Amino acid sequence: MDTPTGRSARLRGTVSIQDTTPGLLVLAVDDEAHGLDELAYLLRENRQVSQVITAFDAAEALRVIRGSVPETKARLERGLCPVDAVFADISMPGLSGLELAQVINAFHDKPQLVFVTGLSEEAVTAFELGALDYIVKPPQQARVDMAIDRVAKFRMLSAAPAAPVGGLVEQQNDDEVIPVELAGTTKLVPRSTVRYVEAQGDYARLHTAEGSHLVRIPLAQLEERWADAGFIRIHRSFLVSLPLVTELRMGSSGYTVVVGAGADEKELPVSRRHTRELKDRLVRQPKHGWGTGT
Repeated sequence: MDTPTGRSARLRGTVSIQDTTPGLLVLAVDDEAHGLDELAYLLRENRQVSQVITAFDAAEALRVIRGSVPETKARLERGLCPVDAVFADISMPGLSGLELAQVINAFHDKPQLVFVTGLSEEAVTAFELGALDYIVKPPQQARVDMAIDRVAKFRMLSAAPAAPVGGLVEQQNDDEVIPVELAGTTKLVPRSTVRYVEAQGDYARLHTAEGSHLVRIPLAQLEERWADAGFIRIHRSFLVSLPLVTELRMGSSGYTVVVGAGADEKELPVSRRHTRELKDRLVRQPKHGWGTGT
């Protein structure tokens, strides 16, 4: 088995080609030599990764992204994103990983961000900056592979043309992952598993079929961020995933919506100010089995 590369290879950027199948070009960034070598080694072990370039700090990473090495320069000349993903440590001297993310987010065609750090409490900040995933140090092969799968899926969805459905265009959206803290452990919750969100002061509670998770994100921010993913405000305290709504009920005190079914059913209030928009969205929402019949 190969051993991690040394510091001299890191400084000039290392490239590892696993096979002849086009794969992912990944940039690994860490100011600690051992951490960078180990991360690069784990990335090269994934067969979906064809090339790994390393940078010892955020400033070097930006130079790589802007075409300082042949691999990224060639992609930029072809009008492509310079790298498919950036795996970066958060805590680095000078420009931090979070500041690097803010710069990358300003790019028109930006790579996917995966943070790798020993500070699990920064998971929420990583989420707010649009990170696709978050890995707690020391990274493990299975966890790195999971992150690479998400990057590969995002690239595939971005490259695939939108498919016409019923005369409409179906949008291809990547399933965002939300890091939440559970007794010192960071759990990754896919957005697609969230049925509804409940406001709790400056926090929001994500409700899934398996339970609920409190995150340090205001409901209004999630409403704006998840609008294109089918989430709609139905009450000052609730945001609901429209595709998961199974019923709209009228009662003596107004409308309610139902998500889930049977023992898993949850009924949520709909405020008067949100009723009309909800009805309009439900009518427009494609549902299996809906129709006039014959």
